[in-house]
Amino acid sequence: MAVREVDVVVLGMGPGGEDAAERLAVAGLSVAGVEARLVGGECPYWGCIPSKMMIRAANLLAEGRRIPGLAGSSQVHPDWAPVAQRIREEATDNWDDKVAVDRFTGKGGTLFRGHGRITAPGEVTVGGDVLRARRGIVINTGTQPFIPPVEGLAGTPFWTNREAIEATGVPASLLVLGGGAIGAELSQVFARFGARVTVIEGSGRLLPPEEPEAGALLAEVFGREGIEVRTGTTARSVRHDGTAFTVALSDGTGVTGDALLVATGRRTDLAGIGAGAVGVDESARAIPVDDHLRVAPGVWAVGDITGHGAFTHMSMYQANIVVHDILGEEVSPAEYHAVPRVTFTDPEIGSVGLSEAQARDRGLDVRTGGYPIPKSTRGWIHKAGNEGFIKLVADTGQGVLVGASSAGPAGGEVLSMLTLAVHARVPVRRLREMIYAYPTFHRAIEPALQELARAEPPPRKVH
Repeated sequence: MAVREVDVVVLGMGPGGEDAAERLAVAGLSVAGVEARLVGGECPYWGCIPSKMMIRAANLLAEGRRIPGLAGSSQVHPDWAPVAQRIREEATDNWDDKVAVDRFTGKGGTLFRGHGRITAPGEVTVGGDVLRARRGIVINTGTQPFIPPVEGLAGTPFWTNREAIEATGVPASLLVLGGGAIGAELSQVFARFGARVTVIEGSGRLLPPEEPEAGALLAEVFGREGIEVRTGTTARSVRHDGTAFTVALSDGTGVTGDALLVATGRRTDLAGIGAGAVGVDESARAIPVDDHLRVAPGVWAVGDITGHGAFTHMSMYQANIVVHDILGEEVSPAEYHAVPRVTFTDPEIGSVGLSEAQARDRGLDVRTGGYPIPKSTRGWIHKAGNEGFIKLVADTGQGVLVGASSAGPAGGEVLSMLTLAVHARVPVRRLREMIYAYPTFHRAIEPALQELARAEPPPRKVH
């Protein structure tokens, strides 16, 4: 074993870990980055970026099909080849992280390729190297796809999101286990490129974490696009005969398809990284952190593994706090009351803060207001593909929004002002006094606020 002393060891070089490692190296610290896979993590190679490239292509097909009745006639012929090629080019020559590695080492960092494990406080072992950190360890090992223990599934050539992103062709039929964000996005992509898609979701609706209205809207859109949605049932067994998959469902029915995508969530592996060595319960679903992302003295964690949202923007937000904390610089503590998220289906489903149900569970005095996008002027102008809604969740006791959803052709972009309103706790009264540009999608927030006002009890008279 070779013992090497450094200031900071970054265990896992996903988006947050990579950012923290580079910034600490630029600040003059000796930094060892440890990564068994690709520097940059899931996002640039199999996650947000390539999947949105696929979605962009699929949405272009949908827009082409909407030309009749609006701008003339059209014939659309899907071709997966340019999609697959573009993804390979973006992923740096077939999933090679040389550019990211060179960027990190060029800033003074040292990369150790392999599976790292915390073997003692302040110590990470990777391969034949023992890295001892003078200042601390930053954990950013992320999550892996959760594969449910379904009879017969193991050993079959099923897909996770990685195999779906790497696909060089479109299967004639695709079964999707899981109707969350990943399952929904990829289902629509492959359906628009010609696959016959069936989505199987164990809960009662698509996108279970979102407002029920979002799942209902997406199910309606999927139905029109020929995507079969089976909710309230789960996979009981899986069989692959060398050509096709057969999935027996808990409701007694079965479905068949040429390919099977498992999109049933993600999991951490705290035991695999030796989290117990710094006092963490390795059976936990996430590493507990304080408001400066500290796990224990000299140990920080960022990203999916903290349980505050499996989003690149969350990992980067947390990394910024950790960098300042390690450098001894003042930084505001982490806040999670206004975490935004977007499911990039068509329509896009954006949300921030608490859902109506979550707000009620917290005992808040909840009022809601909403407005359908098709009834807005911009929605009427947009016509084809104009499905969506605005939903506002207010705490009338505080007079502020605690949550909001924005579904529509630009749902993720409209979400930006709602995120600001929730984050800054802008009084609802001030939001009603704003000037909303006409005719925009975000102007639909104004009538939603008016409905929110109608839902409020009248002010009490003071005698």
